[in-house]
Amino acid sequence: MSQTKSRSTSTTRRHGSAKSTRSVATPKQSQPAWCRLSDEKLLDVRICDLGLKLEDSPLIELRDQLYSELRDRDLKLRPHCWLSDEWFAPDGVPGIAVPFYLAHPRLKRLERNQMLEVEGGTREWCMKIFRHEAGHAIDTAWNLHRRKQYRNVFGNYSMPYPDHYRPKPRSKNYVLHLEPWYAQSHPAEDFAETFAVWLKPKSRWRKEYDGWKALKKVEYIDALMQDIAGKSPKVTSRAKVDPIHRIRRTLRDYYEERRSRYSIDCPSGFDIDLKKLFPQTPETRRSKTAAAFLQKNRAEFIRTVAQWTNESRYNVNVVLREMVDRCRVLNLRVASVTPDLKQSMLILLTVQTMRHLHRGQHRIAL
Repeated sequence: MSQTKSRSTSTTRRHGSAKSTRSVATPKQSQPAWCRLSDEKLLDVRICDLGLKLEDSPLIELRDQLYSELRDRDLKLRPHCWLSDEWFAPDGVPGIAVPFYLAHPRLKRLERNQMLEVEGGTREWCMKIFRHEAGHAIDTAWNLHRRKQYRNVFGNYSMPYPDHYRPKPRSKNYVLHLEPWYAQSHPAEDFAETFAVWLKPKSRWRKEYDGWKALKKVEYIDALMQDIAGKSPKVTSRAKVDPIHRIRRTLRDYYEERRSRYSIDCPSGFDIDLKKLFPQTPETRRSKTAAAFLQKNRAEFIRTVAQWTNESRYNVNVVLREMVDRCRVLNLRVASVTPDLKQSMLILLTVQTMRHLHRGQHRIAL
């Protein structure tokens, strides 16, 4: 994801998140009429008229995997899940809202066309978000944020969410789970991110965070979960906030609002340099998109820049992802891939990594 697609209100904890390459499978089922519409016509369909059910989608398998992971830890909560307009866990409700576009491959294609990526669109990525939101649900179910030690470790849960936050990429006070440094955005997100790291099967968090202050947070989660293991939740509400059958906006209105919120169409600090690196190139059989070029060489670029700068691959990847998204928005293309082009891209990525991560320019919207 280019930027964290997230926001929070007084009634919900909403977020966004890390990539994978394994797609979520879709079960065979009869296809609704709207799946054959063009994007332009599909955008005029109301969300409530899509007729989607989480139980009929591939999401049910991933939800059940989450349940299995919680069962293995003897946690007596199975967060109820429903389709809504985005990922979030409501305050006071130990449940998880899942974005409707993940319930059908046609809607995932529309999401990618409109927002450049599909948040939670792969199996690994979706499970990361499920574990994160389960952290919020666990917190709510046992009112964990009311504990004094919770506040000592993570901070004040009731602190207002900021509109933006400036992460500290080299900080070792927080775990790294969802991009970009999401644990730093708010104490509630710090808890949820730390819980997700702890919950992941075969997680090697003791070794991964050895020497980090964040290790104390995971150890606290470990002790806290042992304390509530086998106990019934205190909060058992099964309410569903903003279910899709109540969302009467058209898909067009929905995406216009989201694109405005996340500034998809607004220029970024990368645009001038990217246009110089990828000058206007006509679309031909031999030309390829600049975004595809960056994606194909992604691993090499991240590895090399990380070695040059002594920066973590995680941090370099955050910057490169935003550059890929800007290339898509600007429709930049590559006539031919040469050693000089790759070298210039490595230099640009190095400069932008140091500039945006260490001069306070990487300001992320919630």
